Amino acid sequence: MLSILKNDPLLKPFESEIQKRYNHFLQTQKTMRGNCARLSDNINSHLFYGLHFTENEWILREWAPNATKIYLLFDKNDWQPTEKYAFTKIDHENWEIRLPKLELSHGDLYKLYVEWQGGGAERLPSHVKRVVQDEYTKVFTAQVWQPEKPYQWKNTRPSQTNSPLIYEAHIGMSSEQRKVTSFTEFRLFVLPRIASLGYDTIQLMAIQEHPYYGSFGYQVANFFAVSSRFGTPEELKELIDTAHGLGIKVILDIVHSHSVSNEAEGLGYFDGTDYLYFHSAERGKHPQWDSRLFDYGKPQVLNFLLSNCKYWLEEFQFDGFRFDGVTSMIYLDHGLGKAFTNYSLYYDGNQDIDAITYLTLANQLIHEIHPKAITIAEEMSGIPGLAFPIEGGGMGFDYKMHMGVPDYWIKLLEDYKDEDWHVGDIYYELTNKRLEEKTISYAESHDQALVGDKTIFFRLADKEIYSGMSVFDQNLVIDRAIALHKMIRLVTIATAGNGYLAFMGNEWGHPEWIDFPREGNGWSYNHARRLWSLLDDENLKFKYLNNFDRAMIHFVKKNNLLEEMPNILVRDNERQILAFERGGFLFVFNFNPSESFNNYEFEVEAGKYTYVLNSDNPNFGGQNRVDENVGHFTQYKYEKNLISLYVPSRLAIVLKMNE
Repeated sequence: MLSILKNDPLLKPFESEIQKRYNHFLQTQKTMRGNCARLSDNINSHLFYGLHFTENEWILREWAPNATKIYLLFDKNDWQPTEKYAFTKIDHENWEIRLPKLELSHGDLYKLYVEWQGGGAERLPSHVKRVVQDEYTKVFTAQVWQPEKPYQWKNTRPSQTNSPLIYEAHIGMSSEQRKVTSFTEFRLFVLPRIASLGYDTIQLMAIQEHPYYGSFGYQVANFFAVSSRFGTPEELKELIDTAHGLGIKVILDIVHSHSVSNEAEGLGYFDGTDYLYFHSAERGKHPQWDSRLFDYGKPQVLNFLLSNCKYWLEEFQFDGFRFDGVTSMIYLDHGLGKAFTNYSLYYDGNQDIDAITYLTLANQLIHEIHPKAITIAEEMSGIPGLAFPIEGGGMGFDYKMHMGVPDYWIKLLEDYKDEDWHVGDIYYELTNKRLEEKTISYAESHDQALVGDKTIFFRLADKEIYSGMSVFDQNLVIDRAIALHKMIRLVTIATAGNGYLAFMGNEWGHPEWIDFPREGNGWSYNHARRLWSLLDDENLKFKYLNNFDRAMIHFVKKNNLLEEMPNILVRDNERQILAFERGGFLFVFNFNPSESFNNYEFEVEAGKYTYVLNSDNPNFGGQNRVDENVGHFTQYKYEKNLISLYVPSRLAIVLKMNE
């Protein structure tokens, strides 16, 4: 019996379906592994297809079974199909062209012209590794990328991170200027900020080439190409290498859940069919995303996607992946508008067993290549086995995003008055997870800050953010916003399953929302940037939130806090006080908006307790109502060891028990 069934007795009624999925994985794995010892040894689509330079010639290959002719288009044939630069069909599915060394050189532009029965069109190669956009025509073209001096790596990958502290970042919007920021600018000006804060992992968004900047990188066209908006592949490598030198891992926000519908730039109708890489007809179209859906049952598609994982790991030394849109992948209806209220909904025939198998294969391959890699699933249905070992019947992810947490914070802030916050509910929502699966908790990611929504701090401060952030002014709205922002983040990380994530700038209360240049906003970059000057201005209070985030992250990292689970001590819903112990530290939160409590007693382990973190510290914008120099000894009363604390309103404190 698979261990996932032993681990959760509620899965017993679905044993046959779970075993069927596992058997399908084993059979597909056998097919994809071929005669090799390991799956990853036989996955090399990127080494066969695409443009490659050998000692004396260039070789370009394509998979296009329905094509009748393929031509190379470039300057030497005036971008017109000519027989001199026609591909040769090397079998019933594959095409190849070989060119002398001098025919192409680094930086040259090229395209394909693919013909089929009844038509033909220009295409970009399926495995193209460099695509550039013309500044004036806005047309995307493939570019030969073969620098004379390839990047030389200087640093080794950081050691394993059991509880990643992730800084989610978008290169293009990472500077204050109204433009697309480069890899180099991010490396020089943003990476030091991340290192100072103490985050040990960076999650990079929008790296795979995408035609529409406003898609946030989630409408990918060229899966093997680094987005040229941000710079060159060498500049990305230098960024990753520099992060490694600082002890920071870098993971790629990878999009394998769908592909852009574009034909000129992407894989759509590549050889005149709608079913080469994707499902045909309506099944091949996402009803909400206007994108194409991969056919994970095709060995060629599996090879393409698995090779893509291998390529990013090996060529760019990424330390793992956050897989986007996993819910959409594993359900035939993409999980749209569905509440997953019972186990039967995970085994009712609505699941794409091929997609589940692909994700399992991807996790196996990634960890074969780099055993210390991190894989994270963005998945909202709660399907059992997602972050469970493959050999036990799971899909093999290391972590899953705890997506209910940010949704809960929004609901609490929107629908409830402060005095109605129920600390028992807060603790339950933050810790509600499958015990056998590791999760990444977060108060907000980029999703919660997109146009039409607000960051947590902007939601708390609203219009007062424009006039009330001076350190010389007192503003009750801002005082509340600063206090709750710190408390929300601390209670989220302190109850996190096994990791934590923050989005770039939101840790210090970045105002307003994210909105990329588009027709609807006059192609403005005003909201596609980060206003670091607000943080750097000593006369503004944003610095207090940044100071708190730095102290919080360093505290969690230094003490390996997330490697143990929390133990609840107090759920005082009437007074709105929450207290729990974790990793030898005592966490106390008073969410009460107006009431402070003297001599608040509750049972703890006997000993002396001293302060290690206090959200009310003036350095964090607090009111300095707690004397951090005072130690607290427990007293034995009523046959219990009790601690007595002064707990001011809207405050969070962390104390350590001294042996």
